Amino acid sequence: MTRLPEDLLPALRDALGEAGLIADAERMQSYLSDWRNTYRGQAAAVLRPGTTEEVAAAVRLCAQAGVALVPQGGNTGLCGGSIPDASGAQMVLSLTRLKRIREVDVANATITVEAGVILQQLQDAAAEVGRLFPLSLGAEGSCTVGGNLATNAGGTAVLRYGNMRDLTLGLEVVLPDGRIWDGLRGLRKDNTGYDLKQLFIGSEGTLGIITAAVLKLFPALRSLTTAWVALPSPQAAVTLLGQMRGLCGDRLTGFELMSRQSLEFVLRHVAGASDPFAEGHPWYVLIELSDTQPDAALNDLLEQGLGEAFEQALVLDAVVAGSQAQVEALWALREGISEAQNHEGPSLKHDISVPVSRIPDFIARTDRALQQAFPGVRIVAYGHVGDGNLHYNISKPPGSDDVPFKAQAEAIMRVIYDSTLEDDGSISAEHGLGQSKRAAAQHYKAPLELELMRSIKQALDPAGLMNPGKLL
Repeated sequence: MTRLPEDLLPALRDALGEAGLIADAERMQSYLSDWRNTYRGQAAAVLRPGTTEEVAAAVRLCAQAGVALVPQGGNTGLCGGSIPDASGAQMVLSLTRLKRIREVDVANATITVEAGVILQQLQDAAAEVGRLFPLSLGAEGSCTVGGNLATNAGGTAVLRYGNMRDLTLGLEVVLPDGRIWDGLRGLRKDNTGYDLKQLFIGSEGTLGIITAAVLKLFPALRSLTTAWVALPSPQAAVTLLGQMRGLCGDRLTGFELMSRQSLEFVLRHVAGASDPFAEGHPWYVLIELSDTQPDAALNDLLEQGLGEAFEQALVLDAVVAGSQAQVEALWALREGISEAQNHEGPSLKHDISVPVSRIPDFIARTDRALQQAFPGVRIVAYGHVGDGNLHYNISKPPGSDDVPFKAQAEAIMRVIYDSTLEDDGSISAEHGLGQSKRAAAQHYKAPLELELMRSIKQALDPAGLMNPGKLL
């Protein structure tokens, strides 16, 4: 472990108070590994500032001492972006004490929140004033706004509302030298040069520390209908998506694709899960329509769209939820896939995106290549087909050993990412790069893009102290 300057920890304790500094090895443990225990590191200390000014003080002191910082929110990421390295020389900077909702401006349809606010708390605060904050994902009960911004989180409603980048109007950021950039402007039009906030959204804490944000609010939803639909193929899903968008417009707020293999894992391992149909089908989509009007006749619209699809043989079967309990049961089938797959042994997860029109070809080509190269592997393909984002995960063949399968992880990844590149896609749609995809990004991103990213990093963080070893 690199030796810290003797006066650094006392100075940090003075700046942050007793509650703001953890140096005890046992108390630090929960900050040093991710929730899946896939990534583990060491740290000289964990810093827990309670205000933006305390964040700035901590950053300034560490910059002067040449000590690297690893920002951390709810620590729910999948790519190791918020975990320090093994040196023990870095410090974790936890933003979870920055949890104030600073302002709700109903007339401007905005809410200003600090980085440590949990996503579900943000959703609830919006609902209290009759508004909607639409970002929704599986970890919403524990992930934080800062982490959502740092990874440009997506989720299930991107089809209608966009990802975190689209939902953000302004940011407050502590820069690598400890200065505070106040960009908390709730403006939808501000054409005064570079849009600086976009540099920090999706940067995974490598350019500065996001401490607060001005976010968009939307009218509350008062009508909703949900259907579980069986399909013969991914091509049928893409065709149905186009038809439903043409019929329903922005009322189409969810369109989730799942393979039969995905559903079988859920039925096997998630308590209370049941198949909506008497027989299995190759593919499924979960469709959600919503509207701000209380009596929007969404069921009629949904049934019209599905009826037309039945006549074209796009749909094999369908069930429309008749109650809120049934809505929740259908969504549980979709949201239980990732957890269910973990019960089948090691899970090789790949979060990719391709143009929506290319999804059928991508799945067919990649399935074929994997089965030829790695016979018997089980492909768990599902995701947000409405925005081209697939979670294309791989489980080992039934009854096989874990160790040989995990040894093939790099080769399997190459097949999937090569196929993604063939369709001009991305190797990370919504999870970021962190440390898990850092090396892959060097291979799959264009050299000029990497050069520009390094130039931005050098301009803002010349000492390389902001989350080193992530992204680049």
